[in-house]
Order: sequence, then C-alpha cells, then structure tokens
Amino acid sequence: MSRIKKNMSTEPLRCSFCGRSEFEVQNLIVYDAATICAHCVKRCNEIILRDQRESEESEDHLLSPMEIKSQLDKYVIGQHEAKKNLSVAVHNHYKRVFYGNSLRDDIELEKSNILLVGPSGSGKTLLAKTLAKILRVPFTISDATTLTEAGYVGEDVENILVQLLQNADYDLEAASKGIIYIDEIDKISRKGDGPSITRDVSGEGVQQALLKIIEGTEANIPPKGGRKHPQQEFIRMNTSNILFIVGGAFVALDKIVESRVSGGSMGFGAKVRASGEIPLAEMLEKIHPQDLVKFGLIPEFVGRIPIITHVDELGEPDLARILTEPQNALVRQYQKLFELDHVKLRFTPNAIKAVAAKAIERKTGARGLRNVMEKIMLDIMFKLPSMPDVRECLINRAVIEKGKPPVLFYGDVGESHVDGEDKAS
Repeated sequence: MSRIKKNMSTEPLRCSFCGRSEFEVQNLIVYDAATICAHCVKRCNEIILRDQRESEESEDHLLSPMEIKSQLDKYVIGQHEAKKNLSVAVHNHYKRVFYGNSLRDDIELEKSNILLVGPSGSGKTLLAKTLAKILRVPFTISDATTLTEAGYVGEDVENILVQLLQNADYDLEAASKGIIYIDEIDKISRKGDGPSITRDVSGEGVQQALLKIIEGTEANIPPKGGRKHPQQEFIRMNTSNILFIVGGAFVALDKIVESRVSGGSMGFGAKVRASGEIPLAEMLEKIHPQDLVKFGLIPEFVGRIPIITHVDELGEPDLARILTEPQNALVRQYQKLFELDHVKLRFTPNAIKAVAAKAIERKTGARGLRNVMEKIMLDIMFKLPSMPDVRECLINRAVIEKGKPPVLFYGDVGESHVDGEDKAS
C-alpha cells in the first residue's frame, strides 16, 4: 500500500505530477514507481469535490416541485398559490431541458413561460430572483418600459440576452439555460384589443420583437450590448431553453375579468353586482388569455406565455412576517449591522406591527418596508458608532409612531422594563 517516505539516496525523489522535489514539500507519498506530493493530493481532492458539486447541480438532482416550494418558503412570505404554480412550471421546464433529448421524436414538450400578475411590491421580482438562486442558474431582470424595436431610440430587445450572458460570466451554455424576468410587461400593452394602425415602437412593437426569443430562436447578440452594426462580431445564443417570467401590476385587469365573469348583462333580468363585491384575489384567479388580449397584449404574445398565475396584495400581518421571518429579513439585517458595533438590537412585536402599518399607508407593499426602516433607524445608526458604552438598543412602538428615541442600555445589560402592552420578544 502507499506510504509516506523520505528518500535515503543522494538523488531526491520528485512528485510525478508537479515535479517538486521531496525537499520542497512537506510529504511525498510513494506507491510502486509513482510519487505524489501533499500539494497535489490537496488539488486532486478539490477537483473531486468540485465534480461532486457539479454532479449534484446537474439533471440527476432536479428538484421536485415540493422541494422548490420549500426553498421559496424560506425567502418569500405567503403567496402559496403562486409558489405552487411556479414550482410545477419551473420543474417541468427544466425536466424538458435536461431530458428532452431522451424523448421520442414524435413528442415535443413546449416551453413553460410564466406570467405573474399582481400589485407592485407583492413579491413578483423576489419570486423570480429566488427561483434562480435555488436552481443555481444565471438570472437577469429587465424592465419592459426601456425596450424598443430594433433601430429606434431605447434598448434593443436582444440586450436582455446580453445581460444574461454577462451575468453568466460569458458561459454561453449556462446562459442558454438561465432565467430572464421582464418586469412592467403591462406597460407595453397596446391601447385596446384592436389592431394598431400606427407605429407603436415601445408597446406592440416590443411585444412583436419579444415573440421569437421567448418562444425559442437562434439570436445574434453583440457581446458587449449596445446597437448592432454590420462590422460587429456576434454571439449566437439559442433561447429555446431559457425560462422567461414576465410580470406586471396590470391595473384594472380585474375589472375586465369581472365584466367577463358577470357576462356584462343589461336589462330587467340582469344580475346586479356592486363594484368591488368580488375580492381582487378571486378576480385574478379567474384570468383567461382573452382578458390579457383585451387589456392590450397581442394574442401571439399571450400564446407564448402558457402559465398564468397571480400574487396577492400583502396585508399588515404579511408585512410583519416579512420583516422578521425570511433568512434575509430586514430586522435580521439591522441586527447584524448593530452586532458589528457590539450592540444587541431588539424590536418589540408592537413596533414590528407599527412598521408594517406605515408601509401599508404608503401603498407600496414590501418595497415600502425598507424606506420606513431607514428613516426610523437613521438617527440611531448615525450616533451609535460614537457611543462605545451602549450594549443594547430597544425599538418600541413609540419610536415608530411618535418619533421618540430608542431605549438604550449601557454597560452590563440587565432585565429591561418595558410597558406591558409593548414588551420585547
């Protein structure tokens, strides 16, 4: 068997791999006529571990829908129906990507591109970003409002592919299996559901330009982005296996759905419904492709987005959970920042509720939480690094609602006295 040996002759032994002599390494392992140094053993071990990781990330370890949803639950609060729909769609998409070549020639699986409908700040972008993180695939976000048809002022549609390639460190194979999230897709709807008679380069024109790359094509993209010109070199990217997720608020889409569901009846026999009688979430569950066409998406575009799901508007309890429960929750982030100054940061339950209530008032969903927290924490974060004796900082409801300073504890922290209605957890 192999053994560690120091040479007794005048000619030094050398590693068969790197050529280092026994005097340049700590140990040299000798087996028959071969030798290997400790450095090369370490490098071999790293290669084996890397190959194991790559194998785990390959098609042999395709996450099940339940595993994907379980991972999403760690980062995204609520939205169970959307997470369930996304998990199944993403699982089926990558099953198609990994196993497509082994299917019979007479069966062709279509792409499972996804449309996410829901109010601003309800987690559409976070869902898409978290999916890419879970699946370890390249990801990029693009805003549909910045896109125009090729040749017009604005950003070419193909530039979203450039962004994906750049985020994949120019690994073309990895990029061709990535995820692209296009936000504000409702902002490029045409006016009405009839055909346009004028040039609409940032609305219907963008939808037309997106058709091919969403469905799957060999796209010629400039490596560094920007406008195309004849003398430029191009990279050919196949978009057939890229998962496209498009999202938007689609304001007033629920009214279109409600009109269809109620039948738009008139006359003495018509059933009268009060406006807003049907909850928004229930309306969004009933979305049909024809509703999206009536809203202003062209039929060809809607046809390439077979999965339609929605996210619900976040209520105060949801926002309170978002502040504390996810792995990257805002409260945890601030606690980590304070910890670097050797200070323990605590929030009372009522303080958390008050932050959520302020975000609800701003009608910006989860996006408003960060702004509320920044304003609350600004003053204490400005002073704290110059207060070395502080050991604990308590944020209660009065800090949030009345702008009072936080409760600070100095030196050895003992039991703190807090109002009975606002005890710290």
